[in-house]
Amino acid sequence: QLQLVESGGGSVQPGGSLRLSCAASGFTLDDYVISWFRQAPGKQREWVATITSTVYTSYGDSVKGRFTISRDSAKNMVYLQMNSLKPDDTAVYYCFADSIWGQGTQVTVSS
Repeated sequence: QLQLVESGGGSVQPGGSLRLSCAASGFTLDDYVISWFRQAPGKQREWVATITSTVYTSYGDSVKGRFTISRDSAKNMVYLQMNSLKPDDTAVYYCFADSIWGQGTQVTVSS
């Protein structure tokens, strides 16, 4: 069964950091373009970042310079390092690859 599982979400104060992880089962992440999306309550799902099989990365304007997407081929994992978090970053974060969505992990930024 092809599956993506996110982890690493939680609650953090503004200015803090979190690292999200996306683990794949049933397929090799290196073979795919992997993206992170997020969805805040009452808002549409928003693209956050993408990493290609050649490790080219791109970011949404709202996270550029604060978030970093990376991959660990040996562990078959993709990460999203989130720094300088803001309350507007509060959302459920999803990992996506080749029409497969993970279940999401909640990130809450609040003082």
